Amino acid sequence: MATAEVTVERTGGFVSSLWWIVLLQGIAAIILGLLLITNPATTLETLIIFLGVWWLIGGVFDLVRLFVDRTQWGWKLASGIIGILAGLAIIRHPMWASVIVPASLVWLLGFGGIAIGIISIVMAFQGGGWGSAIMGVISIVFGVLLVGVSPVIAAQTVVLLAAIWALIGGVIAVVYAFRLRSAPI
Repeated sequence: MATAEVTVERTGGFVSSLWWIVLLQGIAAIILGLLLITNPATTLETLIIFLGVWWLIGGVFDLVRLFVDRTQWGWKLASGIIGILAGLAIIRHPMWASVIVPASLVWLLGFGGIAIGIISIVMAFQGGGWGSAIMGVISIVFGVLLVGVSPVIAAQTVVLLAAIWALIGGVIAVVYAFRLRSAPI
């Protein structure tokens, strides 16, 4: 039992000594949130280019992994090709991707909401109760609203929500970093 306590203390001390990393992450999130609010088009285009580079590099690594490890080669091949093609498309057309990527995310959330709503309603009829049915109906309504929104409005909404999320998360990270700093080692 004493060994476990010492390990926890060492781990806690190690984590609290890295408080500045959490602080930097929080500051970066706040800056990103402010940039998304004050200059959303340029910031989004830059983020989308980073996403394209990430997918391109990930696709190349998936193909390289295919030669090293042949298990699930079909998935690795498909993932590699899709990653490379998506990355190249985004890098070559960042303005187009700045609308398509957030709009696609909203559509996925919308269709997911509809599917979850239908499943909740079916579960309600199988003994899940009224709460499940009400949540299912609400989920379907929100899903239909998301799917029915124009892609431009959807992209703007996603950017605004991401900005708010980054600002709130950044502030929380900064506060947490200072709490880690003041924690006993």
